[in-house]
Amino acid sequence: MTLTTSTPARVTTDPALPAPDGPLSTAVVNALASGVVDGSVLTDVVVGDADPYGRDLQLALYVCYELHYRGFADVSDEWEWQPDLLRLRAAMESAFRTALRADVGDVGSDSVVAEMDSLSIEPIDGDGPSYFLRDTATWDQMREYLALRSIYHLKEADPHAWAIPRLTGQAKASYVAVEFDEYGGGHGDRVHQQLFADLMVAAELNADYLGYLDAAPAQALATVNMMSMFGLHRSSRGATVGHLAATEITSSPGAQRLADALVRLEAPDACIGFYREHVEADAVHEQVLRTDVVGALVESDPSIEADVVFGIRAFNLIEDRLAEHVMTCWTAGESAMLRPL
Repeated sequence: MTLTTSTPARVTTDPALPAPDGPLSTAVVNALASGVVDGSVLTDVVVGDADPYGRDLQLALYVCYELHYRGFADVSDEWEWQPDLLRLRAAMESAFRTALRADVGDVGSDSVVAEMDSLSIEPIDGDGPSYFLRDTATWDQMREYLALRSIYHLKEADPHAWAIPRLTGQAKASYVAVEFDEYGGGHGDRVHQQLFADLMVAAELNADYLGYLDAAPAQALATVNMMSMFGLHRSSRGATVGHLAATEITSSPGAQRLADALVRLEAPDACIGFYREHVEADAVHEQVLRTDVVGALVESDPSIEADVVFGIRAFNLIEDRLAEHVMTCWTAGESAMLRPL
């Protein structure tokens, strides 16, 4: 089982456009692939009754957002701010955000401190993917899980970084400190994106940036799209902070279960090391985010508390949808990806 790798994986920055999966993603992908920056082909595209959680809308959104990250091979950078594409993106965002608001429900005047405290309480024996992987899963299922998570982990920290210029004072300084750790503390080989690429190579998976985008189900796309949507809108800066807080608070115990799973499966050291890094780092990040980011932000602007709570609950909602999808597929003996590895 144990594999070895001697050199850091190269994280590619020029992914190819994915294959479309419905009318919205077909319109977006075809426009970007045309070789001409002309949004007029998108003016008649209507979001209409598209499923806000469906793969067509989520893939189209993911492609739109990727233009603000690394872009796509042979796609002009001018598409990033093309007005007609932005109008279509805004309509898809509206559908997605409306669904999130409806499913999260009214947060009212709920306390963000109580919300963060509730995240810290986890069962010893749960029924989600990390528990299953720790106790029962096969190496093939572990590799599939890593591939599913790669569409985020190979851009880890980037979606949350959009919030930095939207914060001030202590909240900003402490938020940057957490992000600095995510980016390796100034060491390129310790950037979490790079550590995950090394993990992928060690597990004999495709370490290319967005290498598994074509095989990712809608539930996996939505986890990243929500981060991008929050981060790219100043009005959602509270939700971005709440999302990052929820990520870090739940990360350490989850990472410990995944590290234990990888030890049980006799996985390569690079795989185990990635999650052990998160066990240690994110336990510290949790305390920083609780007090010096969330606490400082809400103290300076009490009106933002509800949006921070929304970000936390939206994180739980979307992560639970992905977990349910994975466990339903695995329980049925099926792949959780559109195409098995």
